[in-house]
Amino acid sequence: MSEIVPSDPSGSLVERLDLQPVGNGPLDGMTFTVKDNIDIAGHRTSDGSPAWRDAHAAPVHNAVCVDQLLSAGARCVGKVVADEFTYSLDGESQFFGTPRNAKAPERVPGGSSSGSAASIANGLVQFSIGTDSGGSIRVPASLCGLWGMRPSLHRISEAGVLPFMPSVSTVGVLADRFERLDAVARVLLRSGSRAVTPLKRLLLLTDALDICDGAVQEQAQIALRRVADKVGVPLEPVRFSDIAGEDLPLSDCNVKALRDMQSAEFQSTIGNWIETTKPTLGTTFTLAYGNVQRFDRIAALDSLVRCERFFEAINAFLPAGVVICFPTTPVIAPLRGSLTTLDNVLNFYDRTMTITAFSGVGRLPEISAPLLTVEGCPVGLSFAAGHYQDEFLLTAVRKMLAPAG
Repeated sequence: MSEIVPSDPSGSLVERLDLQPVGNGPLDGMTFTVKDNIDIAGHRTSDGSPAWRDAHAAPVHNAVCVDQLLSAGARCVGKVVADEFTYSLDGESQFFGTPRNAKAPERVPGGSSSGSAASIANGLVQFSIGTDSGGSIRVPASLCGLWGMRPSLHRISEAGVLPFMPSVSTVGVLADRFERLDAVARVLLRSGSRAVTPLKRLLLLTDALDICDGAVQEQAQIALRRVADKVGVPLEPVRFSDIAGEDLPLSDCNVKALRDMQSAEFQSTIGNWIETTKPTLGTTFTLAYGNVQRFDRIAALDSLVRCERFFEAINAFLPAGVVICFPTTPVIAPLRGSLTTLDNVLNFYDRTMTITAFSGVGRLPEISAPLLTVEGCPVGLSFAAGHYQDEFLLTAVRKMLAPAG
């Protein structure tokens, strides 16, 4: 049975709130929602699971990131739907329903920050905070036509945020406009007046482009040529093998690195509770969790080493002043209810995570910009920079995408 507030046309709200600002600042007048794996004092946190919500007491304190936003002048109007245990990229929830994709109502909104995206796209708020490990902010931003930022790993406080994949997970932001994304991100990053390097090089990750649908490839290339012309910086094609220093496919970031780390860490963060409590689980999550249960932690230790090696190689290739770009997702949003066959699931998940795992293992800041339209549906174009170069990336994206004049 749906837990969604009945009067919410976006299908995004788990609980309607009215948390007034506790200070003034750059976010004065803005409203926001909070993904329901982030604590709000006095309100139980579901992590996308009614069983988890009912088994845990309400927190006494807000997550630190929530207090930062309230202190900067923003008002929180609700907690929003997350995929079950945030372990999904499609946004379809058996327990809380599927939030509405305003730009493509017959299609999924993307997950696991599905409610965050839907609450913005349907006009409830100007921004939302969510979390991202394998793409949970970037994917719904792409599929719903929004701005989304996954910051550098651990730049934003995760105190009061339920754990999923600690070595990769980060709090991030979705917004309706770049100016709002920029303002919110700088509050959470505690940026101050940090100096930034000018944009020197613009790289295109061609492996990511190659796995995209043809129409996505075409629109991405057109948009990136315009960006390069605007800033007067040539677009340089690179492959993951150039970055890694050996002949490796981009998919290794996912299947031989991030995926194994995800399974091992999920066993420890949520799996222990599932195994001891035996809660009611959703059908789709149960299928995915079966892979976690069968996972051999010891055999996968090499993958953890590989993650570190990729992190070092990627960041050595992305010194200050360099931006690398690629489509955020290789496809438009799948139709609602279509991810029920193995072929459809693999086509969406394997191709999407081949791209999103790059910034995950690189611990990179990445911004998805709503620049592409394919078959009437939005697709994001991503810009990433080296680890801890968040302010440089925000400044570079502003320069690249600001309207002329």
